[in-house]
Amino acid sequence: MHRYAQPLALCCAIALLCGCHRHHGTATATGTAAPAKAQSSKPAPAPAASAAKPLAANDNGLRVATLTLGTAIDAGYAVTAPATRFGTDTHTIYASVATTGRAASAKLEARWRYLEGQGVLVNELGQTISADGPAVTTFEVQNPNRWPAGKYVVEISLNGKPAAQRDFEMVDGALEKN
Repeated sequence: MHRYAQPLALCCAIALLCGCHRHHGTATATGTAAPAKAQSSKPAPAPAASAAKPLAANDNGLRVATLTLGTAIDAGYAVTAPATRFGTDTHTIYASVATTGRAASAKLEARWRYLEGQGVLVNELGQTISADGPAVTTFEVQNPNRWPAGKYVVEISLNGKPAAQRDFEMVDGALEKN
């Protein structure tokens, strides 16, 4: 069965549709289809289950504050119900990256990997952002088919340096809220 894990993961990677959105504060993104939200002076709320240690900062103090995964986002593009376990029939997973600080230009990247497929890269997304205070950038990965069951990770980098990561799992059957 493991003989088919990597080809299956590669097929899923080809079938994935992706996107990313940048929102809150005066942040902007290149290539996003979603409309920018109105400027806000208050920071985006960070769900308790989403704490991520800020590992990277640019020269102006831009930092990744939190990384949250889930299957739905609110009007501010923050994940509404954080989760780390999803059903294999889940079609869309969001990764909301909350940042603090300022930057005229910074590069955020998200790499999605299937760990049980020898760490095969499922998807890679990146965008250049600018921020003048707290902001949220949302990356999404979509799979119209069933995901292979197993362990995955999304890795976030800021200006090429690791900034946060979150392990998650795709499981067969109905899930209880986690």
